[in-house]
Amino acid sequence: MFSSDPIVRIKEATIFQEHNTVLGGLNLEIEKGEFVFLVGRTGSGKSSLLKTLYADLPLRLGDIDVAGFNIRGIKPSQVPLLRRKLGIIFQDFQLFNDRTVGENLTFVMKATGWKESSKIKNRLSEVLMQVGLGSVEKKMPHQLSGGEQQRVVIARALLNEPVMLIADEPTGNLDPEVSDGILKVFQEINKSGTAILMATHDYRLIKKFPTRVLKCEHVKVLDSAKESFELTTESI
Repeated sequence: MFSSDPIVRIKEATIFQEHNTVLGGLNLEIEKGEFVFLVGRTGSGKSSLLKTLYADLPLRLGDIDVAGFNIRGIKPSQVPLLRRKLGIIFQDFQLFNDRTVGENLTFVMKATGWKESSKIKNRLSEVLMQVGLGSVEKKMPHQLSGGEQQRVVIARALLNEPVMLIADEPTGNLDPEVSDGILKVFQEINKSGTAILMATHDYRLIKKFPTRVLKCEHVKVLDSAKESFELTTESI
């Protein structure tokens, strides 16, 4: 049954790294199909927040619901199920360099329960087309440019039709023109109904593609939907 609940709901959450409070008193929601930038200086808590959302960092205080899962009470056996609903994209591509693009994607599909080879083949072609890559299946990662490798990573994140993509600095290693292309891929994915939460330091992208911004600063998360704050190259 279709639910209009937000994809992410955070209530009075505090995020710790060991004994240090990284972010405190968090209250925010991300709706289905929303596109949100997450900014903040290095060490401000962006990655800790993302890791908490996909249950890589335990939540000890407050409540967070992500895609129908309660993060505070999540069991280890539920974590893979949560992550199937989320596509997670890192700055470093984390592709297997000794396997072709097709083998990289097939490995993930088999690991997440795909069995029929015809369905695997069809889905593999679909996601590569979706990110603007045609015939790269048989290529090795090192034969692709950085931008193409990042598109493969996005395709990998889309394999199980996630309700939300979490992207941690996906354009961090790419030049401006390639970054724009990657962001346009995200926008197309977003138009099809997938929510996107993208951490970035790239002030230029935020100015060029304005949308809601969450800013980690002084142990808080500021929300452009609720308050205005300054965004400068130095502050993000």
